Amino acid sequence: MEINKDLIAASSTPLVLAILTEGDSYGYAILQRVRELSGGRLEWTDGMLYPVLHRLGRLGHVEARWEVAESGRRRRYYRITARGRALLEEQRRQWQAVDTTLRGVWRALAQ
Repeated sequence: MEINKDLIAASSTPLVLAILTEGDSYGYAILQRVRELSGGRLEWTDGMLYPVLHRLGRLGHVEARWEVAESGRRRRYYRITARGRALLEEQRRQWQAVDTTLRGVWRALAQ
């Protein structure tokens, strides 16, 4: 099933922030975690993820730092901030309201 790009875009911020609540992470690992959590239904690309991370950074929701991995490769790690946690909680409430509404509509239509 292909998921509409608008839905992917709308869900990108809470997904990234939620993944970062598990711990600091870097781009490729975030992409893998999205794939894992979605059961393979969401296939994000670098071109989709990094603008989200950069925007969240500009807004103070995540912080980034460079580290050298055991392989010797430099990786940029991202960490959720207190502002990011507050945003995630607000977005969680909003998504729950949308989910509840849609489930009610679908139940009503099925009758």
